[in-house]
Amino acid sequence: MKRNLVVATLVVFAFSSIFLLSSCAKKQVITEEEMKAPAPEVAKVEEKAAVPAAKEKEMEQAKIERLKELEEAKKREAAIDEEKAWMERRAAKFEAESIYFDFDKSFIKVENRPVLQEKAAFLKDYPDMRVRIEGNCDERGTNEYNLALGDRRGSSSKNFLSSLGIAADRIETISYGEERPRALGHNEASWSQNRRDDFVLIR
Repeated sequence: MKRNLVVATLVVFAFSSIFLLSSCAKKQVITEEEMKAPAPEVAKVEEKAAVPAAKEKEMEQAKIERLKELEEAKKREAAIDEEKAWMERRAAKFEAESIYFDFDKSFIKVENRPVLQEKAAFLKDYPDMRVRIEGNCDERGTNEYNLALGDRRGSSSKNFLSSLGIAADRIETISYGEERPRALGHNEASWSQNRRDDFVLIR
């Protein structure tokens, strides 16, 4: 009887040990798998962190593109400003340079031809501009004669510009006779400055 009790005790102990060992093994396996797999909370945090990172990169790229566009716009504006400044300098020179005539004459002197050629080149470069040629005379002669002489001088410059390819409808003439002297003296030094054509741009 004692023997049977001892055997039964041993059997119960053995089964209990096996059960406990099996439970520990399962618990250990689950623990290792749980350690290997990321926790749901950690995965969510990582996913949320990835979205702002991508968005930040996209915003940075957009910022770079915008800066490039601004730089290009500045270059275009600078080029336009430079072209405008160049045009204004040429326009100022165009209007500042007069041509001069001999006493009681209206033909274009040889030394004045390069000036008119340069004016024609300007008008070709800026076809939206027109020019008014103002004929002037010195104080000698009657008002009527000087008005007619100033008109002939303006027409001479107009014909010369037309011969260089400037359309006649872009050129108008007016005579001021002796009414607009540049120099007020009563000698040849003053008179030579008053026998002239002036050129005014019409924009």
